[in-house]
Amino acid sequence: MPNTFSLLFLVALLLMSVLRLWLAQRQISHVRAHREAVPESFSGHIALGAHQKAADYAVARARFGRVGLAIDVAVLLGLTFGGGLQALHDFWSHRLDGLPYGVALVFSVIALSAVVDLPLTLYHQFVIEEKFGFNRMRLTLFLVDLVKHATLGIVIGTPVLLAVLWLMESMGELWWLYVWLFWCGFNLLLLFIYPTWIAPLFNKFAPLEDDALRTRVEALLARCGFTTSGLFVMDGSKRSGHGNAYFTGFGKTKRIVFFDTLLGRLQAVEVEAVLAHELGHFRHRHIVKRIGMLFAMSLLFLAILGQLISANWFFNGLGLDARNTALGLVLFFLTGPVFAFFLTPLMSLLSRRDEFEADSYAAGHASAGNLVSALVKLYEDNAATLTPDPLHSLFYDSHPPAALRIARLQDAQAPNRRNCRHDHAATTRARALPPVAG
Repeated sequence: MPNTFSLLFLVALLLMSVLRLWLAQRQISHVRAHREAVPESFSGHIALGAHQKAADYAVARARFGRVGLAIDVAVLLGLTFGGGLQALHDFWSHRLDGLPYGVALVFSVIALSAVVDLPLTLYHQFVIEEKFGFNRMRLTLFLVDLVKHATLGIVIGTPVLLAVLWLMESMGELWWLYVWLFWCGFNLLLLFIYPTWIAPLFNKFAPLEDDALRTRVEALLARCGFTTSGLFVMDGSKRSGHGNAYFTGFGKTKRIVFFDTLLGRLQAVEVEAVLAHELGHFRHRHIVKRIGMLFAMSLLFLAILGQLISANWFFNGLGLDARNTALGLVLFFLTGPVFAFFLTPLMSLLSRRDEFEADSYAAGHASAGNLVSALVKLYEDNAATLTPDPLHSLFYDSHPPAALRIARLQDAQAPNRRNCRHDHAATTRARALPPVAG
């Protein structure tokens, strides 16, 4: 029976949907309005054809996002008020009980969502990415990846889910605290084993063989007091034309990974600048802070679930007559993102702040000019629009808009590298830079 919570959820879902559609339309209109001319600050660096390609790519993704939103909302309503989750409960409760019932129920919902998402994923990869020249993946590789992900999900997910459900049913009123402790430990373990056990299942990682680049990178790492288990090149080109570089791992498994597409495009000094930016994230402890924030948020959400799991109005308000631990867990993870969506601009703001700090670090310990030239190349190669809608960018973008980011870097240019021992002074100077209007 509908209740007050039903109305609250439907209002939140409606507001989320309307806001996402409105922001998508703003993005489409703004990008198309600026399609015919390269922004003045990028003229001479970005060709008109590349700018128009980026604009068309942004519009295509925004339109695709609207379709995905409509399907997601339909599936959510179908599982809740449409009786889908109740039907799954009825099916499995007559065949299983206890933990096996809970595992079957959760995996059924995951499988249903995966089946619905599959056509969207195929369209994005083999139509949109193909149209703009980014797809390097063959259908056979896509299917192999799909099987590997499903297998990993079952092999790793089953014992994790069994542990969570057991803790929820066995640890009394404070079960959510025990689940949180287990979840934190599991995620830290995953960070530790991912580079050496999971990532190689999907990509080949070879030691960096470019002696000149390796020498430059190792010198930067030495100046900055950063230790790593190795420098690796990943065969990202077998799936996508997008370039990237990242740190992965935890503790002794920490490593630096370069996409082969990135190394094929950037000069050694530009790669050094990009790496210095990533080192800035570590120096400012952005990764640790982000993990801590995610752990704190998960504790809050689990504490909320601890109160909801025994509330009949929570289940009844979402179209369910039955009530049990597994159903409560599924309902929470189905509906929670609707309410959490309104935190998106805050998370985006914090992420952009971190990017500015990492840029400032790179400007002080490598070269702001080389980072600018690298970013311009990456913007062009990845077809990142130079003219996003300001509100859309403010709400969603984890990285600052291109014009604002480069303007700040140009303002922070330093011809000489500073020794990493002067981190505090460099950070103070970076934070003192005046903001530049975008």
